[in-house]
Amino acid sequence: MELLRKLVETSGVSGREDRIRQIVIEELKPLVDEVRTDPTGNVIGYKRGVGREPKGGRKKLMLAGHMDEIGFVVSFIDDKGFIRFQPLGGFDPRTLMAQRVTVLGKQDLPGIIGSKPIHILTEEEKKKVLEIKDYFVDIGLPKEKVTELVSVGDPITMHRQMETLGDCITCKTFDDRVGVYCMLEAVRKAKKSPADLYVVATTQEEVGLRGALAASSGIVPDVGVALDVTLANDVPGASGQDEISHLGSGTSICILNGSHITNPKLLARFAELAEKHKIKYQRDVLPRGGTDAAGIQRAPGGPAVITLSVPCRYVHTTVEMVHKEDVQATIDLLAAYIANPGDMDYNL
Repeated sequence: MELLRKLVETSGVSGREDRIRQIVIEELKPLVDEVRTDPTGNVIGYKRGVGREPKGGRKKLMLAGHMDEIGFVVSFIDDKGFIRFQPLGGFDPRTLMAQRVTVLGKQDLPGIIGSKPIHILTEEEKKKVLEIKDYFVDIGLPKEKVTELVSVGDPITMHRQMETLGDCITCKTFDDRVGVYCMLEAVRKAKKSPADLYVVATTQEEVGLRGALAASSGIVPDVGVALDVTLANDVPGASGQDEISHLGSGTSICILNGSHITNPKLLARFAELAEKHKIKYQRDVLPRGGTDAAGIQRAPGGPAVITLSVPCRYVHTTVEMVHKEDVQATIDLLAAYIANPGDMDYNL
């Protein structure tokens, strides 16, 4: 899983996906007929469909996994050299205490997220839930050196290496580098498709599905499949309907989330293929949040869309966790659909 390690450990916040984009381009080139980028920063691979072209032309199948990760940008440097920041994407401020980060200035600078020490907090301050504005980044340098190396607008990413924990793996940015990984590996496994295939590593999903919107408006696909993570709240403190999905129970087919409702015929096709190929799967209903499927659906004509997800614990933290078998199941089911999507007529 060295490719997955490279993907999850590489920095690339929303709007600054340069490093991860280069990795995806190199991995995608051998798998498709052509690769290009667009002004939004999306990587778009195109692979022509095989077999006799049907009357009216081939159907277009768009896959989308977002490259960007949640992170921060430098917003201010104070007179002691401490860095204030603004978030890119949704963070739970409670998870930021004493975390390690990398500031991507003129060079990569290691830092830590600090806050006012508990030893000098008032009793009232101790009761307060910390907000983003209460934190700062300390890179251990005086202001003169900090301002020489760091500018307002420079990205800040969380720092974490991928590790194996039993049957699972943990790191930052499985949301959504594991989706990008599954997309690449499924295309590699499927080898060919009767549909014209567009493989898109999107940008700026975490700040409004912007990359998917831009790419799909140009591609105008008939079908869109988003690869992402879904919540696996199968932990102490949650039960029943709040669990959403479970690690080790297979890939997760999204019924609906806060941004889109899956086309029922497309849903049935994925379930049929999972049963046929004996691929473990589960279904999830996510009351909040969204995926690139919603961005694709806004393309002209309103494509049929679905989200295929890897269940993930501790989403939007530095210790996101996925199960190895769920990752493989996601690859297997996506590859099965790419190779055999059926007639792709999803009109209701």
